[in-house]
Amino acid sequence: MSNNQTMHRQRVPGASLERFAAEIMRAHGVDPQQIASVAAVLTWSELIGRANFGLSRLPILMRRVSAGLIRCPCRPEFEDSAPAMQLLDGDAGFGHHIVALVMKRAIELAHSHGVGVVGVRNSNFFGAGAYFVNMAAEAGMLGLALSNSFPKVTAHGGVKPVMGTNPFAFAAPAAFGERALMLDMATAAGAGSTIREYIARGLPLPEGIAIDSKGDPITDPAKVASGTMLPFGGAKGYGLALMVEILCGVITGAGICHGVGSMYGDFARSGDNGHFMLAIDVTRFMPMAVFRERMNALVMGIRGSNEDQEVLLPGEIRWRNHDENLEHGIPVEPDSMDVLDKLAEPYGIVPPWQQRRGKASSGT
Repeated sequence: MSNNQTMHRQRVPGASLERFAAEIMRAHGVDPQQIASVAAVLTWSELIGRANFGLSRLPILMRRVSAGLIRCPCRPEFEDSAPAMQLLDGDAGFGHHIVALVMKRAIELAHSHGVGVVGVRNSNFFGAGAYFVNMAAEAGMLGLALSNSFPKVTAHGGVKPVMGTNPFAFAAPAAFGERALMLDMATAAGAGSTIREYIARGLPLPEGIAIDSKGDPITDPAKVASGTMLPFGGAKGYGLALMVEILCGVITGAGICHGVGSMYGDFARSGDNGHFMLAIDVTRFMPMAVFRERMNALVMGIRGSNEDQEVLLPGEIRWRNHDENLEHGIPVEPDSMDVLDKLAEPYGIVPPWQQRRGKASSGT
């Protein structure tokens, strides 16, 4: 068994992490189609520095697979709503897999009709939305990805959770010499993964993120579950969260508010998360070269807004992480190695960091 007190952070090639994730899922009976999608999304999240959406999710995902709450295999079915619109029943599969299929379909629709809109019901947690909108940007599209989630966030002025962190992501094709612009954010003052990180590090939570049933600030992250998180920016974040809930839950037929199951706390039902994907073909408005020139003018204006320090674009730090981790390997922390060692050991799977240390498959 590994001992995280004696281990140090290691850099592991992304391909090795992706193979490891695939082996873990295969051992738990996940079908090949979903394995490919989920492993790719988890590894890409690690590459861009979003480890909280990476392989650290494998234990809870596999627990839900073992409980039959993520269906393997799943048989998603598309329904035509209009020439450029479709609705998908995700058959309770992995959200990562379902949304990869859906964004691909939205892009296909946009190629044919200029715009593609696909709603999803009966899905599960989908991970980092940036992955899916980047699919659109790579295809020369503007991309939008929304998802609702288990209620953790109150309405502006409320004291009880009624909506999830309800993330939304947006991406645009790159300007000349730039990378795709990516915005990926929660509509809550803090993401659920942020709370878990504060708990793991034993740090107090800043005021303005969560409140108790009386409306008083919560600074102990372990007590957030008994209270509620706040929307970011007060009424503005609340309005955006409500928009996500309507587009992902109400019009798709997915779970709404407490109709969405908690990934970590509800083992009596599937998530029934709803998603909303949009792809817009830029070339229906102007030639791509013209779009890139106009994006370039916008970027130059933004970068020139402060002569004394660098002004970054949304997603720029993620792309820098991506390039560094692709070249040098993805950093894996000792605590993560320890958790994943325990997940792999019963199946005789050797994690890549153990292979690099020349350890036996048992981890001893």
